[in-house]
Amino acid sequence: MAYADQDGMGTNRLVSVVIVLLLHAFLGYALVTGLAYDAVIAIKEKMTVVDVKEEEPPEEEEPPPEPEKQIEPPVVSPPPMVVTVAPPPTIRTVDTPPPAAPIVPTAAPPPPPPAGPTAEAKPRGNPGNWANTNDYPSRALQQEREGTTGFRVTIGTDGKVIDCSVTQSSGHDDLDAATCKNVKRRARFTPAVRNGEPVQGSYSNRVRWQIPK
Repeated sequence: MAYADQDGMGTNRLVSVVIVLLLHAFLGYALVTGLAYDAVIAIKEKMTVVDVKEEEPPEEEEPPPEPEKQIEPPVVSPPPMVVTVAPPPTIRTVDTPPPAAPIVPTAAPPPPPPAGPTAEAKPRGNPGNWANTNDYPSRALQQEREGTTGFRVTIGTDGKVIDCSVTQSSGHDDLDAATCKNVKRRARFTPAVRNGEPVQGSYSNRVRWQIPK
């Protein structure tokens, strides 16, 4: 819009210049041709001089001020945490020896008993007489059953048999039972001795059951 206003002002100025030039040409011609002065005055009075004032260009609007930038406060890190460590308490040591423990007299252990003889239990007499042909079970004798029974006896301090157990079976219950029955009844022993004192002992042997021919 500013350019259009300038074009209009130029056209008006050109028209005014042309009119002025025509007026001067007419006046010159009138002087040359001897026209009457009154005619010139009349024409000059009828002419209207247009004083074209040059319009001043509109003032440009100032741009709006830029918004002020908000200045953010700087980030300030918190001060480091300072931990104060209290020094450990001072421990004063006193070089005082502890009181001596009371001496309690201890009794001497009793002397060990004098070592005596040690021996295992031994049978009295012949072990072959503990079971004989007359002790053969009648049913086993009729059926002609034979076998060997192993046994183990426990002997008391008086030399008598306390208990008897079969360690090897003959394969026949009646022969095994007859073995322990007759050994407990007839067997006698010299008891075992430890440090000169009689103690319980044990003895093992076997009885062979065989039908006489």
